[in-house]
Amino acid sequence: MKYGMNLLLWTGEVTEDHLPILESLKAMGYDGVEIPIFNLESDYTLWGKRLDDLGLERTAVTVRTQEDNPISCDAAVRAKGVEETKKALDCCAAVGATHLVGPYHSALGVFSGTGPTADEWIWGVESMGQVAEHAEKVDIMLGVECLNRFETYLLNTHADAARFAREVDHPSCRVMYDTFHANIEEKDIAKAIRDCADVLVHVHISENDRSTPGAGNIRWEENFDALKEVGYDGWFVVEAFGLALPELAAATKIWRRMYETEEKLAQQALEFMKQNVARRWS
Repeated sequence: MKYGMNLLLWTGEVTEDHLPILESLKAMGYDGVEIPIFNLESDYTLWGKRLDDLGLERTAVTVRTQEDNPISCDAAVRAKGVEETKKALDCCAAVGATHLVGPYHSALGVFSGTGPTADEWIWGVESMGQVAEHAEKVDIMLGVECLNRFETYLLNTHADAARFAREVDHPSCRVMYDTFHANIEEKDIAKAIRDCADVLVHVHISENDRSTPGAGNIRWEENFDALKEVGYDGWFVVEAFGLALPELAAATKIWRRMYETEEKLAQQALEFMKQNVARRWS
């Protein structure tokens, strides 16, 4: 098992100012960090070298917007979505990330007023197929993320995400599981994990209020028990959000501080994950 921390708790783009945070995460015992890939012009090769020097492995996360929506009825917008995710994959390769996760199957926060149409599903699968071909070329694994109904509408459950990946039908396209979204959308946590087990490559550990894992009401016993049952052995990455990034706070509807400090959250989250893994996987 590997333990990671999503850097969106602090920033949407890693800069020199964040070096002390990275050093602290390594000192705590994290194996790696999840890098936001929003600015496609950053020097990711440089950051790959710096993270190598720190001994931190990498995964990465990105999103799509209305302007580059891979399920848009406009073919030019869909094509832009494919190209932008390909560029994000190139950034992943430069920084040395092994996985690119997130809801880049469709635009974040964009709604039609109904569920996905048959055409939107087909466009999504076709777009992701092109992305997956590029992912294979740069040796990055895609971890497609379903989100709750308040953030997207193409993929809301982990069964949806798994069916989507199976229809893409490419070895570089898999799915990730997220405890926060499952808490909203899934009636049966264990079944949700079983439904995507054959294509599961990544897990986000996230509390019901996006604060310190273990301090809220996520059904953690069910989550960890089911992940052990299906033989999961990959990344556990903490995904928590705060007020450091105004645009992300607005998108995730975070209006108040729900933890003492980011560093304490990271430390407590790592201890929480390791305790649960030790009880089941050792």
